[in-house]
Amino acid sequence: MKEQICLITGSTLGGAEYVAEHLDDLLQQQGWQTQLLHGADYNDVIEQPLWLVITSTHGAGEIPENLNPLFEQIQQADLDLSGLKFAVVGLGSSDYDTFCFAVNKVEDILQSKGATLLCPSLRIDVVKESDHDQCAEDWLPNFTQQII
Repeated sequence: MKEQICLITGSTLGGAEYVAEHLDDLLQQQGWQTQLLHGADYNDVIEQPLWLVITSTHGAGEIPENLNPLFEQIQQADLDLSGLKFAVVGLGSSDYDTFCFAVNKVEDILQSKGATLLCPSLRIDVVKESDHDQCAEDWLPNFTQQII
């Protein structure tokens, strides 16, 4: 049986949530069990061994407000996340010099606690890419091939 994938979204305007819902549908079609959480709570996800984080970048390169508390709690806790495998999909605008900085922050926080990044993160430039779902769909095999 395939591992359950916990999709965790952080979004300010909803774009990351739409991409997460599309990826959730695709993963289920491929036979994966999934759990989709918008703005996840620490206790809901900390025991999950496989995360796909889909996040936008908010303000001056910040993790969105509905996701930031989770990552602040992880950062401040004395945790060993060496059993956690993860990947990140980010949405941002290249008009800002903080383009997809939330992706960097998620990677840094999780890797500092021993988690394993499974594949290079996807950074979707909303200025240049009109079909965010298709960008994520094209990237998805990079993630799933690492967990089979």
